[in-house]
Amino acid sequence: MKILIIGGAGTIGRVIVSHFSQNNEVLVAGRTKGDVTVDIVNSQSIKEMFEKIGKVDAILCIAGEAKWAPFDQLTEDDFHIGLNSKLMGQVNLVRIGQNYLNPGGSLTLTTGILADEPVVKTASASMVNGGIHSFVKAVALEIKNGIRVNVVSSGMVEDAYDKYKDYFPGHNPVPMKKVVNGYVRSVLGKGNGEIIRVYE
Repeated sequence: MKILIIGGAGTIGRVIVSHFSQNNEVLVAGRTKGDVTVDIVNSQSIKEMFEKIGKVDAILCIAGEAKWAPFDQLTEDDFHIGLNSKLMGQVNLVRIGQNYLNPGGSLTLTTGILADEPVVKTASASMVNGGIHSFVKAVALEIKNGIRVNVVSSGMVEDAYDKYKDYFPGHNPVPMKKVVNGYVRSVLGKGNGEIIRVYE
């Protein structure tokens, strides 16, 4: 398979790239480095990326940002960071990317446990994650050519435990192997419109 992984240089992305590279042709896209560069906030940048790489069999997005801050400190512009990047960035990857997928291909988006179990300072991030979950369930009803769209929603991963443990008191860090299997299920399984939760 020819697989495009956007955000392949991040904490989770690196592990996903390593796994899928064993038996597939993997292209890594990032904002500043990779086989191809892309800014998912910019639709034109997304189109230019796909024009460079051509048709693929699977698209995985492990990119997108949102502002973390106390609710009473979040401005409208702060909310738009997540709306423009993690939400609309991934929506536009589906909207544009469907035209560059081979029939029967798959799109896998990424959210996180905050959609279901918010913690403090995550009003924006939780909102965006929940929006993506609803989008995936809805777009799966309409997307054509046998294309599947799923989202992997993981808890705090082991590799990021030291950085985020103070935000997630009492949460069990998720082994990276389990997170990888969530993406494998999305790419190689037959599910469509699924929220693949990896929380324990």
